[in-house]
Amino acid sequence: MNWLDLIGWIGSALLVWSLLQTRVLRLRALNLVGCLVLIGYNAALAVWPMVGLNVVLAVINVWYLRKMLRTRHDEETYQVVEVGVHDQFLAHTLRVHAADIARFNPDFHWVGHTSQRSAFLVVRADEVVGVVLAHAEADVVQVDLDYVTQRFRDFTPGEFVYRRSSLFTDRGFRRVVSPSGMVAPYYHRLGFRPEGGSYVLDLPAPPVADRA
Repeated sequence: MNWLDLIGWIGSALLVWSLLQTRVLRLRALNLVGCLVLIGYNAALAVWPMVGLNVVLAVINVWYLRKMLRTRHDEETYQVVEVGVHDQFLAHTLRVHAADIARFNPDFHWVGHTSQRSAFLVVRADEVVGVVLAHAEADVVQVDLDYVTQRFRDFTPGEFVYRRSSLFTDRGFRRVVSPSGMVAPYYHRLGFRPEGGSYVLDLPAPPVADRA
């Protein structure tokens, strides 16, 4: 096998590997790299139909990647819907993703809390991309679950609950505390600070007019 054949095999392997990804951003990025490698490979062999095909696929990947990166912090793309803690669709979502939730949130316990509880679904159009469950401890919001579905794990949809809304500040809460024991937490990207085994976000005080 010469070096040119090796490049062709690498490009093909990247394309196949990209299709095995559950994360949509990673899928597009790997697919783009595979297309670029195969463009060079087929151009070297003068196989122009395959060059054309991979150029088209690369352009499609660039378009989707640009769209995803442009809207990853967009409140019009990702919205927060508060639901009842006993909501049947919430229960269904937790049940469907139970194994994955346990993998990233091994200390998650929801049923046992008797204090004020809140449940939020982060949605993209009609697709659930995240779940945030929390309960109140005085003026502190203790997050019990912050879960992102596999397709959107390269994003941070929880930010729309913590930073892009007044869901907690309007209720008089002053701090948000992340779950302890969460695997691969992303809170440092949202302005949380580490404290003990958790992350803490200090919420801004509501405007004076709102407190009057």
